[in-house]
Amino acid sequence: MLSRKLRLVLSALAVVLGVMFVSGSFVLTDTLQRSFTDMFSTIYSKVDVSVAPKKEKGKEPVLLTPQAVADAKSVPGAAEAHGLVQGSARPIGKNGKVLTTSGAPRFGFGWTGLGQEEMRDGRAPRADDEVVLGSFLASTGGFKVGDEIGLLTLEPKKTFKVVGIYGYPGGRDSMGGELSTAFTEPVAQQLLLGKKDVFTEIRVTAANGTSKDALRDAVAAKMGSGYEVKTGATLAKEQADQINEGLKFFNYVLLGFAGIALFVGIFIILNTFSIIVAQRTRELALLRSMGASRGQVIRSVVLEAFVIGLIASIIGLGAGIGVGALLATIFSKIGGGNLHLAGIGVPMSAVISAFAVGLVVTIVAAVMPALRASRIAPVAAMREAATPDRPLTKVTVTGALVAAAGGTALGFGFRQASLSLIFGGILVAFVGVALLTPLLSKPMVSLIGRLLSWSMPGLLGRRNSARNPRRTAITAAALMVGISLITGVSVVLTSATKSIEKLAAGQIQTDLIISGEGQMEGMPATFKRDVLTKVENTEGVSSAFGWASDGVLQGENQMFAIAPTDVSAMKTMFGLKPKTGDIAPLKENQIAMPEDLASEKGWSVGSTVSLQLAKGEPRTFTVGFIWAKTQVLQGAVVLPESASEDFRSNQIGQAFLQVKPGASVADVQKRIEPLFADNPEISVQDRSAFVKQTTSQFDTVLLMIQILLALAILIAVLGVINTLALSVIERTRELGLLRAIGMRRSQVMRMITVESVVISVFGAVLGLAVGVALGLATVQALKDQGISEIGFPWMTMVQYLVVAAVVGVIAAILPAIRAARLNVLHAIAYE
Repeated sequence: MLSRKLRLVLSALAVVLGVMFVSGSFVLTDTLQRSFTDMFSTIYSKVDVSVAPKKEKGKEPVLLTPQAVADAKSVPGAAEAHGLVQGSARPIGKNGKVLTTSGAPRFGFGWTGLGQEEMRDGRAPRADDEVVLGSFLASTGGFKVGDEIGLLTLEPKKTFKVVGIYGYPGGRDSMGGELSTAFTEPVAQQLLLGKKDVFTEIRVTAANGTSKDALRDAVAAKMGSGYEVKTGATLAKEQADQINEGLKFFNYVLLGFAGIALFVGIFIILNTFSIIVAQRTRELALLRSMGASRGQVIRSVVLEAFVIGLIASIIGLGAGIGVGALLATIFSKIGGGNLHLAGIGVPMSAVISAFAVGLVVTIVAAVMPALRASRIAPVAAMREAATPDRPLTKVTVTGALVAAAGGTALGFGFRQASLSLIFGGILVAFVGVALLTPLLSKPMVSLIGRLLSWSMPGLLGRRNSARNPRRTAITAAALMVGISLITGVSVVLTSATKSIEKLAAGQIQTDLIISGEGQMEGMPATFKRDVLTKVENTEGVSSAFGWASDGVLQGENQMFAIAPTDVSAMKTMFGLKPKTGDIAPLKENQIAMPEDLASEKGWSVGSTVSLQLAKGEPRTFTVGFIWAKTQVLQGAVVLPESASEDFRSNQIGQAFLQVKPGASVADVQKRIEPLFADNPEISVQDRSAFVKQTTSQFDTVLLMIQILLALAILIAVLGVINTLALSVIERTRELGLLRAIGMRRSQVMRMITVESVVISVFGAVLGLAVGVALGLATVQALKDQGISEIGFPWMTMVQYLVVAAVVGVIAAILPAIRAARLNVLHAIAYE
């Protein structure tokens, strides 16, 4: 190893990157988990006992009355009790847009002065039109004492005067990046809860000499079984556990991409050791001829792999700690720097995974070349060539069987919605394709190389890349994995976009769509019903309807329900056709649904269905009609308009309208938009703009996946560099002879560059083919979920090919320079 330092570094780098990602994932989540635990401990440090109504699934939370506060205060051992008011409040920035966060809540509450809030500027609110703002909201929106701020609550936009700004102990502007606003208690009750003299929680303080646990038990006995009574420590633990559960999924995602990176790294380590063993054939054969046993040859190669894996694991663990710390810092800054990190820790899971992964991956990748090396006959020492090319029959048959097994597992995974089968099938399929790649290598590389072989260096580069099909195949396969995954996701998202566009252009016969962009406690942004009436009466509008929506329970199953204002208009605009029954306005206790949902539930016209709405007791409905299979309103239950009174909000969440023949859609849109001037969360869009907004989230998903898979592609690029660098060492004498007969340095560099570009483009073409196949399989599996069209991201696929060519050029730089700088005489005398 010491005599081959370059080979040592090149073979270790891939392992370092893979280990770095795995250990960094554990460091990141451990740091965030401890940080959130500390944060919630601080939030609830002044809470002795909390009382809240028990939440029933599918029902609106019960609100507490002043009598409940009095009952809690009357408990022996209670020093005092006070009610709290909290609900959704979305602040409007000075640009007229609603201020958003990176996942942290936006809420309002009634100011009591008894919490941890510390007034930093101004005073507490006293009048109905006064509020105080959290420091993070004030800095985010650029507000100061004396300014006015618009707020959206259960009611449309209202304007308040900022009379104070508060923070939290320790100089924190917020506890976790939230945007919070405090009202006077009566205003908070009306705007956030919709009722007067009600509370969402009661905080009880223990008297001197009374423990928190004893007070909790006493309060629980007094309040009865309809309430949840907990200590502050319990609340802190529950909140931290919820966050940490979400972080587990986040960690699984990171580890999944780390696994992909390692999978790609295995190809490179395998290729590296294969090349190294091939280059040492004469050396190992001479050792055998002098008496070395097969076991000694195997142990020498495996020991080399062990040392490389150990060194790479140590370096990778150190790099992972640094990456984990960096990502944790970035994560804390996303919320305005308000998540105070608990200190970077290195959990045992990070250490164990680093060494297990680094050592196992490297040793496993070295076993096969070691076995081949041990089989070299001593007589091979007398030959100039290392080992002759072996036939591809066995590896091709094995690859076909493995690929078929992966495809079968993938099919069953889609059918049974099993993520483990899907991911396992993809992994096995990749291995199968990698085994089949040598068979494709020679003809495809020759074909791709013809585009670059207009000169002698290009011709030699093409022939060099086709010289060793196995080596070229493994190098290309590493690049294939990353590109195929990105291509597969792109095909699925493009198909989904195309399906939505076709649906909007064909079945949905609406000219304008009114909808909200924000969310309020899981509910879409809404507007008042009288505004919809004004829309209907706007000049140029032919017909319009809207709906309120909410989740309802059918037994233990959550279902999406809408209550439209005009079923006939919905039938016309959505192109609904009756499967059974007549699509007509629903009676008081009738419901309707699509054919798919009715078939799944075993319902037909006349069936009775019991549904639990957010308010009131369970209600029994009769199925009035069922519409034929369609791509709109899949899985939705249609309720009569009056049922929206028992939704969490009976206001309109979405509305659709048609303009009169001859009227300009743009003109009608301009007349309607002023009706929503006081509601910045609501937008009026034509169909194309609505589709663009709906599908824009796909671009975000694709960007995130591209960023995460960039590591796998980076490792694949390293593989190309590695292969070329080792190939240059292997062909030292050959390169010296080429230089001796007149090849210039620039021509040597062009030859190496062509070889690199051909391998990279071959990997990209292979990745595109496999990715398209995976994407088509996924689209076919999701056909029943609304993806009815197949779309190919042609421009993106072309970009991947171009990027692969650029990657080939970049990967060739160092090996080409090394080849060009070879001393001709020394190269000819090499070996």
